[in-house]
Order: sequence, then structure tokens, then C-alpha cells
Amino acid sequence: MKKYDIVIFGISKPKKEDLICDIAVIGGGPGGYVAAIRARHLGAEVAIIEKQDIGGVCLNIGCIPTKALIKSAKVYKQFMHSEEYGIEVDKAAVKVNWPAVVNRKDGVVKKLTGGVKTLLTKNGVDIYQGFGNVLSPTTVEVNGETLTTNNIILATGASPVIPPIPGVKEAYEKGIILTSKEALSLSKLPKELVIIGGGVIGIEFATIFSQFNVEVTIIEMMDNILVNIDEEERNTYLRSLKKDKVNVITSAAVTKVDDNTVTYNKDGKDISIKAEKILMSVGMRPNVPTFENFKLETTKQGITVNERLETSVKGIYAIGDVNGRVMLAHAASAQGIAVVNNIMGKTDIVNFERIPAGIYGFPEIAMVGITEQAAKAKNLDYVVSKFPLAGNGKALAEGETEGFVKIIADKKYGEILGVHILAANATELIGEIVATMELEGTASELAKAVHPHPTISEAIMEAAQGIIGKAIHRL
Repeated sequence: MKKYDIVIFGISKPKKEDLICDIAVIGGGPGGYVAAIRARHLGAEVAIIEKQDIGGVCLNIGCIPTKALIKSAKVYKQFMHSEEYGIEVDKAAVKVNWPAVVNRKDGVVKKLTGGVKTLLTKNGVDIYQGFGNVLSPTTVEVNGETLTTNNIILATGASPVIPPIPGVKEAYEKGIILTSKEALSLSKLPKELVIIGGGVIGIEFATIFSQFNVEVTIIEMMDNILVNIDEEERNTYLRSLKKDKVNVITSAAVTKVDDNTVTYNKDGKDISIKAEKILMSVGMRPNVPTFENFKLETTKQGITVNERLETSVKGIYAIGDVNGRVMLAHAASAQGIAVVNNIMGKTDIVNFERIPAGIYGFPEIAMVGITEQAAKAKNLDYVVSKFPLAGNGKALAEGETEGFVKIIADKKYGEILGVHILAANATELIGEIVATMELEGTASELAKAVHPHPTISEAIMEAAQGIIGKAIHRL
């Protein structure tokens, strides 16, 4: 393979005859950039093509910036409840400097995306800033020049869905309706925020803005929010939202938007609500590219791939949100590593049933495997154990006792089928469960593993003890 100059955002220009590589990655998000780096580790010549910002939605306008805002919201919340910890402050003097909150978020994003660019260049990945037009399974056009490659990895991600509801387009053009991108960069906090959609993104923004004393209303068409999580987890979390004065309206279909007024139908009645800003959060749609010379097999979920993540066209692979299998950044990264391993002659299959998910609220939600309702629907012979955080010493000491650890296991062998954690640091705890499941560990082994004291992680051990007998710290 011919080696060619690194091209970073048009700073240096390669010669046309040098545009040759082993793998061309289209999309620089968590799937694409991870795939590119992994490919270089295995000795491949790699080009990555990104039309916008390296890091994709997650690093720039998704996972990372929202977590930065959530941290600011958590700090503010702690000040507002400091007396519970014996710390007296003048609450009237505690102010939210929203521009400073946004600036901190921007700084975090800039540092992280800059780090990713450095990782790519230091690993010898050639970066092309521009639109990658796939002409054939072996050629990609970018910035008027043609790149020849042996393999193409599509990592084009997904974009927010804007439903064709009357008035939505007009309100969006006026800046009244926002997607998550605009919500992250508001110049000031709105007095009221209506969130259309009760999925993960909507819930996280509800958490952020409600903590900053914004009047938040969630309107969800389904009969409940977060419909894919464990029922007990959801019901407990709903109580937390209501405690934070978030108004949750379910079984309600938005029928029109008239500037700042949202009209929805519930129980056959049209009801209107006004808000300074409206967040549209009804889901993400895969960015499925179209090609003039050939077609890829697709479904409503995205590009169809086999277990090797190869599309219907040999030599073209699709990873992350664009294949619609699991729309999570870490799922995209795992697929990025797996697909490169497969291209380079190894065998690597992603087990989508063992990919964890998290929702970053107060408290956090984390899960992996099946829910109890799914276990019932499948008529599995299972056993459930739940350990409340109210019985955990560290949780009591930190004043964060809301939540639990719930384990669903096979009744005969104790194989872990699913785990659901509601806790302040749930997303940090779930990794232990994923590792145990990957090693095909049982509840007995999890119960036997000695956990440090005092830690929230002891609740996992106690819940596992409940599967095989009885938890020590629960009657």
C-alpha cells in the first residue's frame, strides 16, 4: 500500500496518485474513530472522512456535553440541599451563571475532541474534512479527489427526528423548537420548557433544566416514559422526577404547535400548554447514505448487516447508529473494533444482548440483559433478587439512598439474565455485571466475590446473595 500525507482539515494536500488505503472510514464518531485507530494498531493504512466535527454527535452534541451540564446541575442541587449534610449556606446568594455553565461544557468538549484528533494523527490515521461520496465498494470521492480502498466502513451515525406535526417546521425556524443540539447552547435558561418525547434524551434534558428551576413538562405519546427499561426501575424514577417538579404527561399525542403553544390530545380532549422553549426529542433516525451506482439492503432501523457487520455489498461494513442495532456510543465503539478485527482476518462477534445502557439522571439508571417483564413474556424459569440502597452503609453516609440493585437470574443454574441498577453512580457499577456476564459467571460467583466496604457496589453482592439464599443486610 502507498503511504500518503496526513490531511487535517485541508491543511496539507495529498497527490492524487497517492490516495490509496486499506480501509476508508466514513464518519468520525465513537464508531468511526475507534475503528480507524484499531485498524492502525493492526497495521492497516487508514483514511477517515468526516464532514463535520471529529467525535460525532456523542462527543460534540450528545453524551459528553450533556454529562457536563448534568454535573453542573448536580453541584447546584447539592448547594440547595447542603443543610442535610450540616453545611449552612445563604441559598439566596447561590446563583446559576448559565453562560459559565455552557462555557465549561464547551471547554470539556473542546479538550476531548482535540484529544481524539491527536490520537488519530499520532496513530497515523489520515483525516479528510469533507463529504465522503461512495462511488463504488472500492472508491470514495472526497473534496473532488478519489480515494481507492479495499474496504469501506460506514459510521455515519444518526440525526434527531423532526416529525411532520403542523407548525413544528415554522417554530423550529423561529428558534422556539429545539433539538438536542440547540438545547446545549442556549444563551439563557428558559422559564418553561416543554419536552416532546419521554425517551432517554428527553429525560436527561428534563433532569438538567428542572434542577436549574426551569418549569419542565414532558409529553409522551406512549402510556409511559422510558418504555424499554425495567418497570420497577421506571416507577421509582418517576417518583424522583415528580419530586423535582417535572410534569409528566403520558398517552398524549401532540397534534400541532403554534409558536410557543403546544397542543396535544389526551383522552379525546385537545389541551394546550405554553412554553418559552420546546425540545423535540422523539428519537433518532440513522443517516443512511444513498449511492448512485449500487444499493445497500436496509430496513426501517437502518442498514442491514450480518454478524460480521458487513452489509449486503461485499467490502462495505456499517457500524453504530447507522445500522440501528443499538444506538449507543459504546456499542458503536465495540462494533468499530469488531469490524476491523474481522477485516484483518480475526473473528470477532458483538453480543448485542450484553451491551449495557445508562440514563444520567438523579439518580442514574443502568441496565444490561433482559427486564423482568421480558423474562415473563418469554416464560423463562427465573428468580429475582432486589437489594435496596437504604440498606447500604455508603449510600446512607452519602445521603443517596434512593434506588436499588435488581438481579434476574436463571432459576436452575443461576446464570445472570439481566441486572437493573438505580443509584447515584449506577452507570459506574454496571461494568462489573457486564464483565461477569461476558465470563458466563453466575449469581453464586457474584455473591462470593468479596466487595470492598463501605461501597455502593456491596449492594450488587447482596442482591446476588438473595438469588442463592438471603442477603445479609436485609430482613
